[in-house]
Amino acid sequence: MSGFCSLFSSSSANCSYIYSSDSAILIDAGASAKQILLSCDNHNLPVENIKAIFVTHEHSDHVKGLRVLSQKLGVPVFATKETIEKLIEKNYVDGKTDLRVIDQNGAEAGNMKILPFTTPHDSAHSVGYKIYLPDERKISVCTDIGTVTNNVFNSIRESDLVLLESNHDLQMLLNGPYVYNLKQRIMSKTGHLPNHECARTVVELLKSGTTRFVLGHLSKQNNTPQKAFSETKTALDNVGAKENIDYQLTVAEDDNKIIHI
Repeated sequence: MSGFCSLFSSSSANCSYIYSSDSAILIDAGASAKQILLSCDNHNLPVENIKAIFVTHEHSDHVKGLRVLSQKLGVPVFATKETIEKLIEKNYVDGKTDLRVIDQNGAEAGNMKILPFTTPHDSAHSVGYKIYLPDERKISVCTDIGTVTNNVFNSIRESDLVLLESNHDLQMLLNGPYVYNLKQRIMSKTGHLPNHECARTVVELLKSGTTRFVLGHLSKQNNTPQKAFSETKTALDNVGAKENIDYQLTVAEDDNKIIHI
């Protein structure tokens, strides 16, 4: 059996656990090593099965627990060449970290194949990941994107489960306390994905065969789980899709339930 669990997902910390029968990987390590290990324990997710950590980009909410966690687990860390350079520059890793470059050919971890795809975000070289599981299932993790490019969509389409960013409600952001420059950064094509664009993308992914959707990386200041869920569900309702029949929809918050696929 394979599955997915969002251990942490927000603008503060991000980490996902993806597993097959006897192997697991983590996507990002944005909480402390202690918090991540405790969350695994709380979900009865075996840490001894974790074969590697895959980093999407170097922002702190994705890597602040990386150095300690990778050494505690004794596993390699995969990231793009540019991201690795930034991780070293910002001291998120040290000489003891087993750093490995991932390119378009991907990498293997246990019995899984992991392929990166470039995402539009204001970092050195941000990527999402598509994970091929041994039972011919596919899971995609795609957050921190300013917009859904053709490359992004083609990379994640036909996945069995997709974690997709639903970062902010546009009106909450525009009317909220953030300074103008920060609002502009979030709304840019290399910023974060708003609820309405996430909703449109989910509808298209459903048409491609995806049936399990997890909305992630919600802003705690500019969104609510209710708003994110409602906007995507309304878009699915509008095309006649039935929840729990045609699709499953959840919002990724800290300590989410495990989703078996």
